[in-house]
Amino acid sequence: MGRYRVTRVTTTKGDQGTTSLADGTNYPKHDDRIELVGVLDEANASLGLVLQCVDRKHVDELVVLQSRLFDVGAAVAVGDTSHDWVSQTEELAERVKELNSKLAPLTEFVLPGSNETSARIHMARTIVRRVERVFWKAGITSLVEAGIGAYLNRLSDYLFVLARTTADEEVLWQPLSDAPTSSD
Repeated sequence: MGRYRVTRVTTTKGDQGTTSLADGTNYPKHDDRIELVGVLDEANASLGLVLQCVDRKHVDELVVLQSRLFDVGAAVAVGDTSHDWVSQTEELAERVKELNSKLAPLTEFVLPGSNETSARIHMARTIVRRVERVFWKAGITSLVEAGIGAYLNRLSDYLFVLARTTADEEVLWQPLSDAPTSSD
């Protein structure tokens, strides 16, 4: 049996606006590192929603990606990582390339919402983009050097392409300059 990581959910230690991470440091809840842990959790939960509606062929891969988000969160919590994020990024880039090779080239931006599955994936993608922005804002040098920022960027690319593969049809942006005008 594995060790217990969470033995108590309610500790009351955060009631005064601070919390501690695995590195033992106490942080104010508005600290960039705490924000990063929070948006990572949000991204992971959004992938959980995606799992409820994707075809079975994508489930195992998405569960692995959820685990990788936990790995990123663990790295943030301790301020370091021993994982090879460059190879993780390369593997994800190959998967993006593979999925994208089956799609027609885009001529314009895609409007999210073709169907529920695609819309949920687009929502997860936007949350991962927020994770990426907060990651760079937090600026944890060891994690930047490990390549986690590139991994997060590739993850959002993957989700974009996955959303396209699950769409019933793609509705493209009609720029205002191209939109039909109404005449009175």
